[in-house]
Amino acid sequence: MNESLSRYWYLVQQVGSRYYLVAGLAFLLFYILRRSSIEHKKIQLKFPANKDYLREIFYSSFTIFLFALIPALIVFNPAVRPYTQLYATVAERGWLYYIGLFPVLFFVHDTYFYWIHRLMHHPRLFKWFHLVHHRSTNPSPWAAYAFHPLEAVLEVGIFALFLFIFPIHRTHLIIFFFLSIVYNVYGHLGWELYPKGFQKTWIGKWINTSISHNQHHKYFTGNYGLYFLFWDRWMGTLRPEYDSSFDEVTSR
Repeated sequence: MNESLSRYWYLVQQVGSRYYLVAGLAFLLFYILRRSSIEHKKIQLKFPANKDYLREIFYSSFTIFLFALIPALIVFNPAVRPYTQLYATVAERGWLYYIGLFPVLFFVHDTYFYWIHRLMHHPRLFKWFHLVHHRSTNPSPWAAYAFHPLEAVLEVGIFALFLFIFPIHRTHLIIFFFLSIVYNVYGHLGWELYPKGFQKTWIGKWINTSISHNQHHKYFTGNYGLYFLFWDRWMGTLRPEYDSSFDEVTSR
């Protein structure tokens, strides 16, 4: 029992430190240190109230405990772990497979996120799953994990999916989910980091941006992707004013 609690607490620290480090540094840089010099470039020119930051941090902190619970129940559970596809050394499958799996993980996660995101926007599910996150109509970096517990369970489901459908190394998970929170914080940053015209380039038209996700929080519909805009473009859910908004914000 004590060993299980120690392992769970270790995972809480790992997930929590990743969130507080990335979101905290982004908040410090953009909302405190450089605020006065770049506020005219903010996507939504007004700033959230302090109570909004506190709400986002509260729900994000609760999410951390749920995000740590699923790995604890799977990876550290001797009754379940043998059924996963975790492999021990990179040499077992080689570096080509190891590196090549990363783009697959990002596409699969983006696909998973797009469809559960649209599902949570169903009128019968929205208030139970997704309303907490959408209370951040003008999100800050602290909104990255600000989920209702029911949504948090759906979000962390991708971890279990990875473990059971792909031969995957432990460091795949560490690196992938660190990069995931970095991009998640960027999506909720409130400023656009890509340059003017990026959204019209042959690569940029498929990449999700902070402006795209900010629009989703502001208007509640459209722009459902996480890393990419593949599904939004294919399914016709990209907001029609996205290109013009990107040009306006990045031209300031």
